[in-house]
Amino acid sequence: MITNELNEYYWLNQPQNFQLEAGRLLMETDPGTDYWQRTYYGFRNDNAHTFIREVEGDFSFTVKTEFETKMQYDQCGIILYQDSENWMKASVEYENTDFARLGSVVTNLGFSDWATADVPASTNEVWYRLSRRKQDFYLESSPDGMQYQQMRMFHIYNYITVARVGVYACSPLESSFKARFSAFELSECRWPDHLTKID
Repeated sequence: MITNELNEYYWLNQPQNFQLEAGRLLMETDPGTDYWQRTYYGFRNDNAHTFIREVEGDFSFTVKTEFETKMQYDQCGIILYQDSENWMKASVEYENTDFARLGSVVTNLGFSDWATADVPASTNEVWYRLSRRKQDFYLESSPDGMQYQQMRMFHIYNYITVARVGVYACSPLESSFKARFSAFELSECRWPDHLTKID
């Protein structure tokens, strides 16, 4: 049975300031926090604030994010975190007063990629949905929690028995911002099987 209680979740890199109330998580990021592994820049960061739970089998995980980012690279969103070298994160990342970047990073075997699309800098609310079918995953986003659009499909190379999914927030530079997460929902997989016949 799938439950949506927040007491099923636990912290990696707990922030100094956070609140859990009525199915919502509010947190304030600590400066110098991030996830990234090696690619191009060479550095390795593995300390973003992460609130996750463990799930077996196929699923869909949905969450609403609200944020008050204010400095370059401030970000919060959804995460699949297996270990320091195998994970996925998706978020709106603040760039400047003109635009932000709705994007995702998939890290396999210790190397990160980065895929983005520019969105208005005023964007301060996004819904995400991550679905699993075996070792493959499907990531979507929505401005309202109703109409979802594909962000990417990806594969995790290291075999996953139990997936660790949830939310994260971080401020890679000397910054701090408030992030709010709500409408946590874990359900049966909503990603249609491509072998299913559609009438």
